[in-house]
Amino acid sequence: MTTIIQNKNITIDGLNCNVFATERPEVLLIQPSARHETKNDGINREVKVLAATATKGFAIVFFDTVEWAKALMPWQDEAVSRNEEVGMHAQDTLVYIEESLVPWLHERFGKLPCIIGGYSLGGLFALWAARQSAAFCAVAAASPSLWIKGWADFADNRSLNAQLAYVSLGNREEHCRNQCMARIGDCVRHEHLTLTEQIGTTATTLEWNNGGHFGEEAERTAKAFAWCIENI
Repeated sequence: MTTIIQNKNITIDGLNCNVFATERPEVLLIQPSARHETKNDGINREVKVLAATATKGFAIVFFDTVEWAKALMPWQDEAVSRNEEVGMHAQDTLVYIEESLVPWLHERFGKLPCIIGGYSLGGLFALWAARQSAAFCAVAAASPSLWIKGWADFADNRSLNAQLAYVSLGNREEHCRNQCMARIGDCVRHEHLTLTEQIGTTATTLEWNNGGHFGEEAERTAKAFAWCIENI
């Protein structure tokens, strides 16, 4: 178990960020967050679980996406949103991470390896970003929204740049009534198979959690990061 000695709410290049760090970080964690996570104390719960389970010291930054789908969706899918702006700004978010967050973290904690992760659209974005950028050594994707149209074709044809990848899903998520979202089980199984082919069977894992999509989001995301930290 590690102890959090730093807890800051600051603005980094225009976005509100929450930063937590142990005494001697060995790895940097980056996660997009939404206001609902802050409101229901999800961030604090996640950090508490992570501090209790991580095998190495860490610094983690949660950055406020302001508009969740707009900031994270890599392309348009009307099943997610009919807002024409959704699907046009994921690259902007990645640039913010690469040009603002990573340098900020390196300046304060040293040039440590970076893990990107998140839940739902955050997990989707993490897997997309790690195929676009070489800035991350691992991906922690908890219940990622891989049911969006075109994901499998994209993932099959764009290798992951990270060396490790954790993917999880709730065992009831594929039994939901929404037909698009009900595809998630097969989509996640396919993603795991693709990852094993791209980075190897020991470098990736698929874990099934109890329950549906909503519930214990913070705990599941902490588990995803903890696996990456242990195996880095």
